Amino acid sequence: MYPRSFEYLAATSLDEALAALADNPDAKVMTGGMSLIPLMKLRLFSPSLVVDIGRVPGLDAIDDAGDHLAIGALVRHATTASSEAVQSGAAALAQAAALTGDVQVRNRGTTCGALAHADIAADQTAAALALGATMVARSSSGERTIAADDFFVDTLTSALQPDEILVEVRVPKTGAGSGSAYGKLGRRGGQSDYAVAGAAAVVTMDGGSVAAARVALTGVGTKPSLAAGVAEALVGTDGSEAAVAAAAARATEGVTVLEDLYGSEEYKAHLAQVYAGRAVTAAMAAAS
Repeated sequence: MYPRSFEYLAATSLDEALAALADNPDAKVMTGGMSLIPLMKLRLFSPSLVVDIGRVPGLDAIDDAGDHLAIGALVRHATTASSEAVQSGAAALAQAAALTGDVQVRNRGTTCGALAHADIAADQTAAALALGATMVARSSSGERTIAADDFFVDTLTSALQPDEILVEVRVPKTGAGSGSAYGKLGRRGGQSDYAVAGAAAVVTMDGGSVAAARVALTGVGTKPSLAAGVAEALVGTDGSEAAVAAAAARATEGVTVLEDLYGSEEYKAHLAQVYAGRAVTAAMAAAS
């Protein structure tokens, strides 16, 4: 199917792109187009204007800011996956980026684009949540920051306003004694494609016990979600196999599990527990 007619602007500066969004409330921003174009072809999105920021300079870098990594709006999935800074400081995000789509998608799509798209089964959304990332949004009226906990509102809905662009995601770096990990089951039975269920975890160990933890799910509910019950049950334990299993059993507490073509509610809830447990175990191993 072909998309409905639309106007196209290849912005050459961020100010030009923001001005176009301010003047066109139903415009959509495009970086790689890996999510937007398919939805336009299905006519699920029919913007009157597409603002392409792919030529805007200064948005394609990963900067080490000391306590966090700043990933620009035009950083490709493949770049996030292969970055030594991300692999060492935010491993869950690098792993999620490496499992995003196929080779073409990873070399064209962007990390910030995937986060802004807020797909219920995207990989890097769970990693951003677990790592406690902060989104930096900019409009013609200024800049604001949005915590990942507040960013994913509903299916394909983020906290971004129509006139805002996600220009950067700031990801806290895991320090000594902490580790992170991401894993999933893909829709084609392996690890490619969107997640049937996936989980990211960040764990901090102290003296042989779990001092802190954050776990997030994707592919399971109406939006990427924190699995608060897992973290609550895990903190204070010795991180044994039994402790991890007991914590993972709480993976879908407070999550509206969705049945779809890829699994029943029961199956997806089971997968959420499996992958939450695996992510926690891998994060603890990385922490040590």
